[in-house]
Amino acid sequence: MTDTIGERPWMTTPEARRVMDALEAAGGPDSARFVGGCVRNAVIGRPISDVDIATTLTPDAATKALEAAGVKVVPTGVEHGTVTAVADGKPYEVTTLRRDVETDGRRAVVAFTTDWREDAERRDFTLNSLYARRDGTLYDPTGHGVADARAGRIVFVGDAEMRLREDYLRSLRFFRFLAWYGKGEPDAAALAAIAKYKDQVSTLAAERISAELLKLLAADDPREAVRLMAETGVLAVVLPGPLNLARFEGLVAIESEQLFEADAVLRLAALLPQDQIAATGMSERLRLSNADRDRLVAAAAPTPKLKSWMSPREIRRAVYRLGHGAFRDRAKLAWAEANRTAVGPQWRGMIALAEGWQAPAFPLTGEDVLKSGVPKGPLVGQVLREVEDWWVDHDFLDDKMSAIEKLKAIAQGMVY
Repeated sequence: MTDTIGERPWMTTPEARRVMDALEAAGGPDSARFVGGCVRNAVIGRPISDVDIATTLTPDAATKALEAAGVKVVPTGVEHGTVTAVADGKPYEVTTLRRDVETDGRRAVVAFTTDWREDAERRDFTLNSLYARRDGTLYDPTGHGVADARAGRIVFVGDAEMRLREDYLRSLRFFRFLAWYGKGEPDAAALAAIAKYKDQVSTLAAERISAELLKLLAADDPREAVRLMAETGVLAVVLPGPLNLARFEGLVAIESEQLFEADAVLRLAALLPQDQIAATGMSERLRLSNADRDRLVAAAAPTPKLKSWMSPREIRRAVYRLGHGAFRDRAKLAWAEANRTAVGPQWRGMIALAEGWQAPAFPLTGEDVLKSGVPKGPLVGQVLREVEDWWVDHDFLDDKMSAIEKLKAIAQGMVY
């Protein structure tokens, strides 16, 4: 019996039909098939995000066919056979069937082909080497992709070592797919090959490593995958130096139990030591975005130290100094470090209180300081900070006159 996923809604949208019609008009029936993640997820009942298409047409022929049908084409990776068709604002990655001519573990030189099996044999895992015709009929060239997808087996296509030598990023992709789709015992041949070539991961571009790592950490429960990364030695290559696996596992457990959204950047922060210099260095090593770098560094700050028994006043003070985002991150990390479920409601209460509180605006300005007799210059900022510290210590006193009186007292002491 032929496997089928049936006609799914994402296959029959007007945009998908426009793209498929254009390709088949130029290449003939069955010259284009849905491929990869959309087919895999349809097989196992997971949500579909991106829809990719494989075709026997060359990139030039595919481009001409699509443009003739009024579909915009973006040459996103023509040297590897990929263009992006944009139909009514919906993007579809269209890739010509290909085979590897030359690989060095980082990049490949490809030749185009019309052989679906050749295209499948150069892909990474069997569950990703699945194709679907427009009517939903599945094509599984390896003979194992459908069964492996349903069983949660992450298995390299063909020889694991050969697949890795073609592209060492596949080591990280193995753990990423294991975290997202894996079930049962991981494939022993894959782990052995990954351990053998672990040091080669360091030859990859930092951007490729960080993108794959963050996708892995965004899985609902990546704990087993990260443990295996550590056991194979890959984790030490990607994140050299001391790591806090216990805190990482504690954070994942808290997110799962408390129904917090999986947070890849915070999970990375949990793995790293509580050291702002180390966080900065790792951010640079991984070439993270400025926003992610700043978040990691803020999460690694040693003070103020958050405790589950903090009073509402202390919580408000910490939120004012840290900001809501950094406070939430620091509280979750401290909670994970404590690893005490008995005080879980206290941590959750702290976070809820913090997120429900809006810090008032400090009532004084530099102009107020000048009016108190302080001359222009650095002393203005110093006086203003001292008054602000007093105001925070008094739990954000809603009394501008009291703040002005305190300002006058501090200014008099400094100026005279």
